[in-house]
Amino acid sequence: MRPFTYTRAGDEAEAVRSAAAPGARYLGGGTNLVDLMRGTIERPAALVDVTGLSSGIEERGDGGLLIGAAARNTAVAEHRAVRTRFPVLSRAVLAGASAQIRNMATVGGNILQRTRCAYFYDRVGSRCNKRDPGQGCDAVDGINRTHAVLGASPACVATHPSDLCVALAALDAVVRLRGVRGTRALPLVELHRLPGDHPEVETVLEPGELITAVELPPPDPGARSAYRKVRDRASFAFALVSVAAVLVVEDGVVRDVRLALGGVAHKPWRASTAEHALRGGPATVRAFRAAAEAELAVATPLRDNGYKVELARRVVTAVLGELAGGDA
Repeated sequence: MRPFTYTRAGDEAEAVRSAAAPGARYLGGGTNLVDLMRGTIERPAALVDVTGLSSGIEERGDGGLLIGAAARNTAVAEHRAVRTRFPVLSRAVLAGASAQIRNMATVGGNILQRTRCAYFYDRVGSRCNKRDPGQGCDAVDGINRTHAVLGASPACVATHPSDLCVALAALDAVVRLRGVRGTRALPLVELHRLPGDHPEVETVLEPGELITAVELPPPDPGARSAYRKVRDRASFAFALVSVAAVLVVEDGVVRDVRLALGGVAHKPWRASTAEHALRGGPATVRAFRAAAEAELAVATPLRDNGYKVELARRVVTAVLGELAGGDA
């Protein structure tokens, strides 16, 4: 076992100072990091516990929300304002893991969990560029049924596992950050990186930068939202395909739509091509299907995961059709 130091931060400034040490990592609920430490995949020299910081959920006067990064996933899913104004977020969290994990996991930790696959965990028998940069990716020609069909690269085809992040992407969430150079705000869709040649670098965060909160803008009048997750089993499994959708329909016309996909890419995938195809057009099943096909036209399936393209098309069409109701 590699020794490490442990510090419980009393405030954000102390957390950022402590995390400036070489090899330091922030510790939230530990549901991902501690698991990886047990497998000697993650070997931090220092842990900075931030669970005592920013755990509240603040309702804004305009209808938006400010969710502290240390808020537990269960608290988010059960919050009255989340369930009534942002049901897509509540449903995504509840689909994400077992109750025990939701009770421990924090919002900030969920957002920053590692993008990974089975090869990532296999230190002895498999090559993984994410675990050991430059080693290669055995998933490309291996068992890749659950891997990415959008935005992947020869260096990595793993998919981002978070359900929470898919909903946040569809809600235009903004992540508040604090680092040694001060504070900044970043749209969640810009936080995670596609793999490119360096899949080991998963976000655009600067060293030691801390997520302090997630901000949700107020919901649009008349907006309806939903989250649907397709997985191999009903309990505690990553998505094969998931869809988070926010839809506003007036007089049979799509006035606004926001779509995000999970289980198909290295990061939560904002379906901007489909959104552009739908806005201002008819809220019909045919239009929903055509928009999904346009989004997935750039998909590059591997040997075993071509089914994801058709599955994603069907789930997008079904979720939008459900939200449109009689207008479709």
